[in-house]
Order: sequence, then structure tokens, then C-alpha cells
Amino acid sequence: MNASPPPAAAHPYKIPRSVLVVIHTPALEVLLIRRVDVGTWQSVTGSQDFLEETWEATACREVAEETGLDCRHPEHALVDWGLENEYDIYPRYLHRYPPGVMRNTERVFGLQVPTVQPVQLNPAEHTEYQWLPWREAADAVFSPSNAEAILWLPRWNSVAMRR
Repeated sequence: MNASPPPAAAHPYKIPRSVLVVIHTPALEVLLIRRVDVGTWQSVTGSQDFLEETWEATACREVAEETGLDCRHPEHALVDWGLENEYDIYPRYLHRYPPGVMRNTERVFGLQVPTVQPVQLNPAEHTEYQWLPWREAADAVFSPSNAEAILWLPRWNSVAMRR
């Protein structure tokens, strides 16, 4: 069940609960997108819009907003890896969160798509994209949790192949 989000004014700050979605092909090519604000490469990330929003709904919304891809497309497979990272919020982003909030919880997902494909970026958030082999993608991202998730990709892919 998807609850409707409250008006934007009800949550002037970001919720310190976010998703990390590693988008990849069966051949383990990984989609990376370049951030507008700092120019670093990353997978899809984003915070819950409201407390009742599920992790899966957040993941699908962020993927759609940042890439134009549909998690629920029949040829796509969204998998909740059941992994959560907790980390200190970078000082430059603390103003986005309620006073006193210093840490964020990040839930990790994989989204398998059938092939490398063009995506539609949100130009307010990202400037370009690239598909890289998984090891190169792990080396290219800025966030340690993002790199670690990409390095886990072959293990998750082998589990998915056995299903």
C-alpha cells in the first residue's frame, strides 16, 4: 500500500533514511551518474520523501526521477539486498537535515536491466552517465558504501541466477 506524501511544507528537512540502487546488466556493467553539485560519480541514491514511504517505493521513485527507468518493467528486476549502511552525513549536507541529525541509514538495492541502455537524467541533479564494468565502476565512485555495494554485485548476481 502506498500512502500519499504529506505536503512539502510538513517536511522542510530531508529524512535521514536513503536508498542506494546499483543498476546493472547481467554482464555486470554498472550505470553511474555524475552529480551536478560536486561532479562525482555515483549510483542512484535518494532519501525517503515521507516516513511511511517503503524502501522499495523510495528505490523505484529515485530510479525513475534520476534515470527515467521503471523498476517495475517486466524485464527489470529490483532486489532488496537486505543491507543497510549507517554513516556520518558529509558536513556540506548537514543543513539539509533536522538540527542535530548527523547520521544517515542507507538501504542497498540492485536493479538488473537486460542491456546497457540510454537513460534520461534529471539535469538539476546529474550531468552525464556512463556504463562501466563492475570493477571500474567501483573504482570510479566517490562514496565508500557505493564502491562496496558494487564490489558485492557478482555475489548478488550469482544468487539471482540460481533463482
